[in-house]
Amino acid sequence: MRKEASILIFGGSGFVGLSLVKKFLEYGYSSIFIGDIKPPAEVLPNDIVYLPCDITDEKSVSSLFKKCSPQVVYNLAGFANLDIAIKYPKTTMKLNVMSNITILDECVKSGVELFVYASSAYAMNDKGSFYGISKLASEKIVEEYYKQYNLDYSILRYGSIYAAEDFDNNYLFRLVKSAIESGTITHKGDGEELREYVHVKDVSELSVRVMENKNLWNSCLMLTGNERMKRRELFEMIREIIGNKNLVIQYLEEGYHNHYKFTPYSYQGTSAKKIIANPHYDMGQGILECVQKVIEAKNFKNLDE
Repeated sequence: MRKEASILIFGGSGFVGLSLVKKFLEYGYSSIFIGDIKPPAEVLPNDIVYLPCDITDEKSVSSLFKKCSPQVVYNLAGFANLDIAIKYPKTTMKLNVMSNITILDECVKSGVELFVYASSAYAMNDKGSFYGISKLASEKIVEEYYKQYNLDYSILRYGSIYAAEDFDNNYLFRLVKSAIESGTITHKGDGEELREYVHVKDVSELSVRVMENKNLWNSCLMLTGNERMKRRELFEMIREIIGNKNLVIQYLEEGYHNHYKFTPYSYQGTSAKKIIANPHYDMGQGILECVQKVIEAKNFKNLDE
């Protein structure tokens, strides 16, 4: 893909989106647009243009396409929290399915070269409730737009992403924050659940590489890490890194049935190729950075008081 290509990222102000924007800058791309309902929480270089957009509003989406004439579109917008999606099924479908169709329609009208959809491991699983259903439905719709309108695509199923960033959908960071601030980790489950953790920098790098490699177009890709461990092991690692032998770890059964235990593979979704970053971000280092970020924020708050 040409370095001067216009790239539009829906959800570019969010956890993964903001990291992706920065990665595009690192790779030398100079025409990047963020379409989001809220601006990024930090000041970005002039190469990045933020354009307010409500993806549930067709006119808002259409206007955005006319302003930036994108060659490539990434859709990372919508609900990314399983528990919230369970509470609001109608809103989940509106944000994750209907809004995605609106964006796809504009991609076809505008002659977009590639559409990249951010899906989830829960699209392959029957325990993801409305969130997983919404992701699987959107995957199938993206594939159908390719068949009907020849819109090239890549579907990226993200695994358990983490980083030293304070976002609501950054599970690992919230664990570290709770461990440091309250001395407690509360987990819905028995701790035997297996997850493959991947740093957001690795995810964003792989997301850029997918765009640059046409051999990965028109396929479904699983973006996970090399760090496969049980939740219980993760909690013990956090305990060791923060140096708190008295850390209280509570296991609750409530809400556990909505999450997969050992593997996300249980639903009849499209088969996916797995790609990983090499070299990749070390998880121990990633957790240490989370600890440092929480402590720095805590010290700054104390100074303010």
